Amino acid sequence: MRDVNNGDRPILAIDKLSTAIGGNAVVDGVSLTVGAGEVVALVGESGCGKSLTALSVMGLLPAAARVSAGRILLLGEDLLGYSEKEMLAVRGKSVSMVFQEPVASLDPLMRVGEQVAESLIVHGEASKSGARERAVEMLSRVGIPDARTRARQYPAELSGGMCQRVMIACALIARPKLLIADEPTTALDVTIQAQILTLMKTLRQEIDTAILLITHDMGVVADIADRVCVMYAGRIVETGCVDAIFERPSHPYTRLLLSTIPKLNGVRKTRLRSIEGSVPDISDWPEGCRFRSRCPLAQDDCGQVPPDFPVDGDANHTAACWHMDRLGEMA
Repeated sequence: MRDVNNGDRPILAIDKLSTAIGGNAVVDGVSLTVGAGEVVALVGESGCGKSLTALSVMGLLPAAARVSAGRILLLGEDLLGYSEKEMLAVRGKSVSMVFQEPVASLDPLMRVGEQVAESLIVHGEASKSGARERAVEMLSRVGIPDARTRARQYPAELSGGMCQRVMIACALIARPKLLIADEPTTALDVTIQAQILTLMKTLRQEIDTAILLITHDMGVVADIADRVCVMYAGRIVETGCVDAIFERPSHPYTRLLLSTIPKLNGVRKTRLRSIEGSVPDISDWPEGCRFRSRCPLAQDDCGQVPPDFPVDGDANHTAACWHMDRLGEMA
């Protein structure tokens, strides 16, 4: 990456990012920051644009998608001005990503150790033999037993949980400043999920890597995040520290998301809560607040786009809703 002086600026600053597919803005004016050593969770239902936001940062958009507006600042440098050659120098070294499907993301024809070592070799951080040794060390560090033997195996010989650990090892071996983790615990059983989250917290402390965590699981958010950005239909609708979001959810969508979390101390044999309706199609985003067709508080003025209102005077906790004062009317 180009030589920049980080100072007190955030590791990642996304500023009014819009990413379109076929002329439709799937990501629409998104702004968020991730500070050094911070875990920021980007949450919302499937289809809200979370993964496309991450792929925009990585410069790995599908052929039909393009960034149409905004800036993506990594250590103060706008990645949207980078050529593909410059992005190759950034990926893996300054920013890495753990993808949703570890088995599908790993090369089935490459040994596990070679895939972990690849980033070090590409970026000239170690010789082939040195990179292989460091790969074994990293595999051990992410909790894979008998790492030297596992390094010689292929992904098909490992379990799903093991492959997820390999993906994390691939992402972190070059000690990037930013790790983007896209649904890192999807399809894992609860025991392995807990182990992966503990691993991410430990490595965050040891390596001081900032994390942008993409998930729809609010339980995962409560366990690991410092701040939360709630996304709906391509826009951020609420932002705040994790305690504020859980204790004072101030957008109807956030409140409904939290209501879907199963309660261990609730009444037995009660039906799990759900949010009626579905995320609108990108070709037909509604005018104004995009949640209004599903919102129990919707009024005529919701046809206008709401600004980010501070919650109880807290500039660090904002919600884009005209009717925050009526949240008590929701069940």
